[in-house]
Amino acid sequence: MALMITDECINCDVCEPACPNNAIFQGEEIYEINPDLCTECVGHYDKPQCQQVCPIDCIPFDPEVVESKEQLLVKYYQLTAVNK
Repeated sequence: MALMITDECINCDVCEPACPNNAIFQGEEIYEINPDLCTECVGHYDKPQCQQVCPIDCIPFDPEVVESKEQLLVKYYQLTAVNK
């Protein structure tokens, strides 16, 4: 499952640099997460870093984007593959 940022976001700017996949970006009103780039930090860290740094706990799992740990790991490998 990818993560999402709810409208409780206060635009504090701490989540964006914490994302190792550059999945977080400034939307029209609040930060947003690109589910195609979000791996829930699988492959990078034990826990999603955006959730760890968010001061108001507004980054839940997105129930509309469900992925297994195996699928997230495959996505991690695809995102971090080095072009030869």
